[in-house]
Amino acid sequence: MARQEDGPQDAPAVRLNGVRKLYGDVVAVDHVDLAIDRDEFFTMLGPSGSGKTTCLRMIAGFERPDEGAIELGGSDVTGVPPFERDVNTVFQDYALFPHMSVGENVEYGMRIRKVPKDERRRRASEALELVRLGGYEDRRTTQLSGGQRQRVALARALVNRPAVLLLDEPLGALDLKLRQQMQDELRTIQGEVGITFVYVTHDQEEALTMSDRLAVFNDGRIEQVGAPADVYEHPANEFVAGFVGVSNIVERDGRRVTIRPEKVRILEEPDRGDGFEVEEGRIREVSYAGMVTRFVVELDRGGELQVVRQNLEMSSQDALEQRGRRVRVGWAGEHAYAIPEAATTEEDS
Repeated sequence: MARQEDGPQDAPAVRLNGVRKLYGDVVAVDHVDLAIDRDEFFTMLGPSGSGKTTCLRMIAGFERPDEGAIELGGSDVTGVPPFERDVNTVFQDYALFPHMSVGENVEYGMRIRKVPKDERRRRASEALELVRLGGYEDRRTTQLSGGQRQRVALARALVNRPAVLLLDEPLGALDLKLRQQMQDELRTIQGEVGITFVYVTHDQEEALTMSDRLAVFNDGRIEQVGAPADVYEHPANEFVAGFVGVSNIVERDGRRVTIRPEKVRILEEPDRGDGFEVEEGRIREVSYAGMVTRFVVELDRGGELQVVRQNLEMSSQDALEQRGRRVRVGWAGEHAYAIPEAATTEEDS
């Protein structure tokens, strides 16, 4: 097995060097360069067909790049088969064996490697304790909830302590509340085991919540890499601004700028909006969402702005009665971030 210890200790956990992958005439991944640090929770974020899952599969060894190289811990593994790479993968569909117990599922990989029975059971129990399923060894996977089955899949992937854990939209099948709970647990587990997590998702909130850094994919290329706050607050282009959260794109002084809806205020009298960029308009749409209300304001000069307002004192009825009301909206100049009109160049990706 190609282990990280075989390469330089200061090498990234994962490196993609000019990686390109084609399926017939379709370019799935287009000369991607990327370095993922050791012990990092790194997320590949993008819409369906953007190339993120293909990159993950090439890291795992399930796909081989047509051009470029894949490195793990500084060692070139481009031609190394999956079972010889120091990685494990967690899939959205769990891929558990229904005829086996929980413990047998977690032990399966070790049994294939002919690890002694006592050691298999000890390590499987430790892995289940790590994912909060201690004592579940003898249960059938068919008796478990979706969240519990996901934990079993995670324990099976972690039991050999791989250098890199790959997670392919692992929470996609869970309901919202359980998904949010598992986001917190995955982040905690990653900190406890101290290994590199590479996570694939199309869910922007999930990526912003969980990641140390993230890469935004689009049409087989990386548009931007950075910490969640940097990518959200300072998008590299209009695609990133529109895909990572919701953004207003407006023209100011001959420049196109992005302003996040939560940065825009509905100005109440006698607030003159001193120090703000101010526009007038009419509230066209209102969406009450519990903690916040979302407004779409049709501007007198053309175009529209989305505004998010926290419901500190506003009820649903109060919110809905705002529809059609004339308002002034404003935002601080420092919250309007100028973005380039063109997409990121190949050198930037």
